[in-house]
Order: sequence, then structure tokens, then C-alpha cells
Amino acid sequence: MADSSARTVQLVGEDDVPGFRAAARRLLAQGVEPGRISWHVAGAAEGDLFAHSPAEEPPPDAANSAVLKLPAFFVSLCNRTALHADPSRFGLLYRLAWRLLREPGLRHDPLDPDRMQAEQMARVVRRDMHKMTAFVRFRPLAAPTDDGWGVTHVAWFEPGHHIVEATAPFFARRFAQMPWAILTPERSARWNGQQLAFGPGAQKSDAPPADANERLWLTYYENIFNPARLKLAMMHKEMPRRYWKNLPEAVLIQPLTALSAQRSGQMVEQGASEPAHRRPAASIALRLDQRPEVVEAPGTLAALRQATERCRACPIGQFATQAVHGEGPVDAQLMLVGEQPGDQEDLRGRPFIGPAGQLLDRALAQLGLPRAALYLTNAVKHFKFEPRGKRRIHKTAAQQEAAACLDWLDHEIALVRPAAAVALGSTAARALLGRPVAVASERGQWLMRDDGLRVLVTLHPAALLRMDSRDFDAAFSAWLDDLGKAANFNISPAAQDL
Repeated sequence: MADSSARTVQLVGEDDVPGFRAAARRLLAQGVEPGRISWHVAGAAEGDLFAHSPAEEPPPDAANSAVLKLPAFFVSLCNRTALHADPSRFGLLYRLAWRLLREPGLRHDPLDPDRMQAEQMARVVRRDMHKMTAFVRFRPLAAPTDDGWGVTHVAWFEPGHHIVEATAPFFARRFAQMPWAILTPERSARWNGQQLAFGPGAQKSDAPPADANERLWLTYYENIFNPARLKLAMMHKEMPRRYWKNLPEAVLIQPLTALSAQRSGQMVEQGASEPAHRRPAASIALRLDQRPEVVEAPGTLAALRQATERCRACPIGQFATQAVHGEGPVDAQLMLVGEQPGDQEDLRGRPFIGPAGQLLDRALAQLGLPRAALYLTNAVKHFKFEPRGKRRIHKTAAQQEAAACLDWLDHEIALVRPAAAVALGSTAARALLGRPVAVASERGQWLMRDDGLRVLVTLHPAALLRMDSRDFDAAFSAWLDDLGKAANFNISPAAQDL
């Protein structure tokens, strides 16, 4: 049965959410109607316009407060909406709780006016809390305070709602080792590295003035400002003007935005800049320009290697450590051609010594093919990569880049004169055969070049390394079958027919 007697509830502060919840539980259990309650805050003049003047409610006794079953969403909604600056927020929340207990359908009605108003207030409070975490700027004190807290940094902020106590724990976590204080007109917070405490409001003059560090920050802010990315409407939305008066960088916003169009034009006129490619220290030490000049005899693999290292027909050579030429006996009967050197090959100047090369060595050993009897090389002679932190990640060479290296591969073939070649992967197959090759459908087959050189197409070992571990054994076995055709290739003039 509803209680029609008038009640007055006085909370200890604007952000006394626990007090409101305890009082609301007791009044709801007693059946006090929303229109019969007047909510007041100690020291505040606000109240309901037509409030009654009955005896004041006693402080709530948490031990005797009834347990009420309200939906879970109401708890978080209450915790935020109760921090709104609107004096009618407590009455709204109590009315909503009263209705939720008596109108089951309200739990599933997000368009109810009371619920929509409370959720809108909660959104505004959450946004104000977010802006506080973003726009508080601490300034150092000349000396730590002697009040037992040892505060070294103080910030002044003017929130739009009663959010200081709810937001202060963020700063305690963010600046855990720094004793600080945040001053606002209604509330202040202090942290000494172990304890968080709250006190009355302050004045802006209580906060310290700007110092040299702030001037340094303004210099940094001015230099990182990018006029090409300026969006004034979005800036005003995310950084409302009411916060500008307490932001040191706000003094630069007007002059920087005024010159943004002019600076954007200057940036366009300057054209594109070359990206900086960082090299490992080991890579720098191995660069060609660090080595003594040696002149090799013309018409030899050594002379070809020397000429390849100076190639700049495509951009890859500019950033690689060195060209990675083929290696093996000059009279080798079988040539294995891969795609391009990897990170380890680029640093050491030898082909197939990285993870893919180790897998190839394993296959050759199982087939009884000694590596020392083969000529190993790549279709592309320089390592193409993308820097990611301290790592260099392999990137497949473009067709134009592979075509620029084609002459070097043809010279190698002319000097070594192998009886057959194995194309490891599509890049090598295209370079050897002069056409696009579908490795999946043409693998394991002997094909013929225009110059009569026989070419066997198969996978690159790196392709096996990228496979799912559950598929590796079967793929490796099939790859061995492909390579086995080269191992069994008769290199005498009476070679078996294709």
C-alpha cells in the first residue's frame, strides 16, 4: 500500500550516490510515492519548486534497508545519472525506480520518456568524465606542499557535472607515482601515491601558473600540427570551446587554423618525400661502398657478380645490403632458381641459407643431391622488404622488378650452361620460361625453353613453411616427388625424352 505522507531527504553532497540509493531503497520499501518526496543536498539552495515542509528524513540505515529487485541496467544508469548537474535528477531516478517495480513492461521499453531522459543524462555525464581525463593539465609546484601530502603537481579543471570523485581514480592509476591535486570550483581531489582524498572546491588562482615546460609543450604542439588533417567541425565536437580557457595549447588553435589553408598549399607544392628505410647495423657494415674496389676478369661469374651488385635498374637495389649472386660450380649440370634472397641471404650474401634454404637442404639430402654439385641462384638478385620495427618483412618483387633482373639470370645460364633447371615458385618459373606459370597445375612437369634448356616447375620451399602444420608432411612428400624428377634426370647426351 502506498504511503501518501510527504518526506524530505537530505543528501550529504551533490555526488552522494550511496546516500541516494540507500534512501531510495528504504522509501520504495515503505511505498512512498515519487511526488511526495523532496530531495535536498546539504549546503545547496536547490530543491523541488513546490516542495512540502515536513520533518526531515532520518539518515538511512543500510542494515535495515530493504533489498529490491531492479533490473541490472538501472544500477549503472543510477550511478551516472545521479552525477548530473540537473537538480531534478534524484526525483527522476526515484520515479523511474518506482515505475520499474510496478510496471514490468518498462524494463523492455527503451523509448519511455523517463528512461530516455535518465539515459541522456548518463551519456552527458560519461562524456564529461571522458573530457576530464583528456583535458586535465598538471602544472608543477615550485616545492612540494608541507601539508603532509607532498603534492608536486596541481591541475585546475571546470567540469560541467559532479564527476570529480568518480573520475579521480583514473588519475590515481595513470599518475600513480606522482603526488598531485586536482582543483575544481566545487570539489578537490588529492593523491599522495597511496591514498586518494577529497575536499572542498577551490579557485583558479590557487593553481600554479605556466612554467618553462609548458612553453616547451606549446612549441611541440605547434610543430606537430598538420593542417592537411584539420577538421574544424570535428575538433569543436571533441574539444568543446568551454574547455579551451584551461588548455595551454588553446592559445595556438586560432592562429594555426587561420594559416592551415596556406600551409596545406605549401605541403602540396613540396611534393612527395622519400620514406626513410632503416637498416640493421650489420647491413650497413656489409654495404658495397664499405668494401675495397676489386676488378674481376671479364666473362666470369665473379665479374658478373660484381656488375650485379652495382645494378640500380629497379628501386630494390637502393635499399638492400648487397646483391645476392648465385653460387655453385661453373660447370654444374643442374641449376635451382628461387624467387629472391631473404633477410639472412641479404646480410650474408649467399642464396638459400635462411629457413627456406634449410628446408631445401633437407630435401636435397633425402634425395642424395649434394648441394655443392648444384648451382643455386634467384630470379631477383636483391632483397625486397618492408620495415616493421626492427624486422624486415619479405615482399614479393613486382613483375617490372623481376624483369629488370632477367638479364642477370640469362648471363648466369650462359656462363654455367646447365643441362636443366628447377624453377622454385612462380617468380622463378616466369623468369625462366618467359610467361606466366600456374605452379599448381604445371608442377612436376619438364618444360622447354626457347633455347632448349629443360625446366622443371615446383613450389618454393617458403610456400611449404607457410602451410598449416597438419598439411606439411603430405606437401613435403609431394615436393620431394617433384624434386626427385630432377635428381633422376639423365644429364648425358642420351637424356631421357621429355
